[in-house]
Amino acid sequence: MRPLIEDAIADLVCSRSMVIADLGCSSGPNALALASIAVDAFRRRCLALRRPPPPAELCVLLNDLPDNDFATVVKSLVEFRRNNGDEPVLLTGVVPGSFYGRLFAAESLHLVCSSNSLHWLSEQAPEDLKMNGIPAYDVDANVRRERRAVVVGAYARQFRKDFMAFLKMRAVELVPGGRMVLSLAGRRSVDLASELTHAWESTAMTLSDMVTMGVIDKEKFETFYMPIYGPSDEEIRQIIQEEGSFLIREMQVPELTSGAYSALITSARVASMLRAAFEPIIVQHFGPTGCDGEEGIMDEFVRTAERRWSLEGSLQDELAQNPRGVLLVSLEKKPS
Repeated sequence: MRPLIEDAIADLVCSRSMVIADLGCSSGPNALALASIAVDAFRRRCLALRRPPPPAELCVLLNDLPDNDFATVVKSLVEFRRNNGDEPVLLTGVVPGSFYGRLFAAESLHLVCSSNSLHWLSEQAPEDLKMNGIPAYDVDANVRRERRAVVVGAYARQFRKDFMAFLKMRAVELVPGGRMVLSLAGRRSVDLASELTHAWESTAMTLSDMVTMGVIDKEKFETFYMPIYGPSDEEIRQIIQEEGSFLIREMQVPELTSGAYSALITSARVASMLRAAFEPIIVQHFGPTGCDGEEGIMDEFVRTAERRWSLEGSLQDELAQNPRGVLLVSLEKKPS
């Protein structure tokens, strides 16, 4: 995202102040990653323009859901301000709430960034699946194939509704000409193999194996709905164009199984990445231990995943059948 953020900052540095919001900041060591990129780009752009005193002002606002660890985020912000000195004058704040609703005053933001967050849906599961008792991922492979189009279609409709709401809210909050730089899990529209698979396919397959092994309960598994959808680049493009408030400045879909990323594709690393992403929601639904009440469920999850990929090339084959990437999107709000 760095080049896209730097390009956006270069276009926006036309006044003495700027307000930047990071939506879905989390609370770990990377919570200030996007803010750091933006502040550094802002400072370098001001130096390049050789602007005279007084120093420019930059306001950085961090957002996530109310149960995020904002106490840790605030401590990080204090250190962040201390390390960034007096130029630009740096103001910071936190704004709890869902980014699928309004968060900021009208036309108060210049740049919105969001990394690795927008594939999370506003609801725990598509309502029509829950109402009709249709599992997101059937243990029975034949039933799963028969229902796959229905299930993926329900997730796609929920994502469309959510992303449309996100765009409408940000269109109100950004100034005319304001920018957004977004990244989220997704896929290339040309990868037809992934059209009827979940963005969390590997997680679902591992949990299904754990059902077969008796580690987790089958009935609980059939009521487990991971609130994630990975859209294609074409889906994103269509929703943006239909909503109508933004111009697409750039869209990229780097592949995660080739080039520099390929070194990350090891069974241990991928299993750990899945645990890092999904442990809270898995433990919340299934409990901290398996059916025997002794083994930690996430420890068994990692072991099961690694066993599934123990044969050489099996992980790569699985990923090839469900090709996924990251969608990078740079948008500009149209003039009023």
